[in-house]
Amino acid sequence: MNEQRKYIVNIQCNQCGERFILKGRVKKGKIETGFKKCLCDNEDEFEISQEELI
Repeated sequence: MNEQRKYIVNIQCNQCGERFILKGRVKKGKIETGFKKCLCDNEDEFEISQEELI
C-alpha cells in the first residue's frame, strides 16, 4: 500500500493579512496544496508553515 504523508498548511499573505488553512500532500519533494495566489492577487509574499497530520 502506497501511503502519502498529509499536511495542514497555514498560509498568511504579507500584503493584505488574509489567512488560508489548506490540506496538502508531498509531490516531487514539495508540499502541494493547489494554492496559487491570494485574493489581493499577491503570488509571492507569504508566511507559510506546515504541520504533519498523524
